[in-house]
Amino acid sequence: MYQIDITERIFHFKQPAGTSRGVYTERRSWLVEITDGQRHGVGECAPLPDLSCDALQPSVYYQVLRGFCNEVEQTGQIPYEALRDYPSMLFGLETALLSLRGPRLFNTPFSRGEQGIPINGLVWMGNYEEMLQRMEQKLRQGFRCVKLKVGAIDFDQELDLVKRIRDRFSFHEVELRLDANGGFRPDEALYRLELLSQYAIHSIEQPIRQKQWALMAELCRDAPLPIALDEELIGVNDPETKRQMLRIIKPAYIVLKPSLHGGIMGCREWISIAREEGIGSWITSALESNIGLNAIAQFCSDVYGDHITIPQGLGTGQLFTDNIPMSLEIRGDQLWVSRNS
Repeated sequence: MYQIDITERIFHFKQPAGTSRGVYTERRSWLVEITDGQRHGVGECAPLPDLSCDALQPSVYYQVLRGFCNEVEQTGQIPYEALRDYPSMLFGLETALLSLRGPRLFNTPFSRGEQGIPINGLVWMGNYEEMLQRMEQKLRQGFRCVKLKVGAIDFDQELDLVKRIRDRFSFHEVELRLDANGGFRPDEALYRLELLSQYAIHSIEQPIRQKQWALMAELCRDAPLPIALDEELIGVNDPETKRQMLRIIKPAYIVLKPSLHGGIMGCREWISIAREEGIGSWITSALESNIGLNAIAQFCSDVYGDHITIPQGLGTGQLFTDNIPMSLEIRGDQLWVSRNS
């Protein structure tokens, strides 16, 4: 049988990470360390405050997680159905059990260090000059797909930033994605999307706040650029409700974060249902440490196969001053596992 220990960790951002919901300066995670007496594994449980459906008070979160760990210790099995509403806990436990196998959670070319995964460069929110500088840095680093956080500063400035990017780089040279994190009001969203569509935008994530299915469905129908759902998926954990929501809203894409959207099990469900409905998808991290990032990247390589063409959102491994060292590295615009790992 298993023995599971839980360790709380606080990670500190190198620079504040701004979204339309506020600014993160630190990140709280719980590391789940599991052993069967011979082998050891570790997973990361990392809910996002005010966003995750299982973002409980830290003391309460620990007690709930401890209860699920006790059940795994007693039964040797993850209680998947009971954990549907606790996606960050489910993901941590799934990862911990998988890592008992060793560093290769899945046997894929990426996990073996033979292939990289294409990723986008992420430009955090800031003032205009900060965002322009960050954008230019990502382009210098060799990223051909850049994701820009919008919806926090003056929209005219954001629009000007997008225009300046397109003046310098055509859509053949740089794929541009936007993420509004629900930052647009419903009455202004369509007009803003029409203005943005002049600049060959690949897609925009979550233009309005979640749980407005009818309004989001109208936007997906009428907007002149593709819309991707992100926060909209949080808390939608039942398979039939997932299908119902996608059929009503009909987005072009869904963006999946295992810590938010049902762990590995839940994300496999989302991807399967989306494929049936003709909806594309990609996977991103959710500000986890390298423990979570490594697991997400390996899962990504497993669920999408050997040849991933859509850039994934896995470039967050250099965010923290005190991250956990792992054999992950960014080469150009790809994430790689070192061959000796």
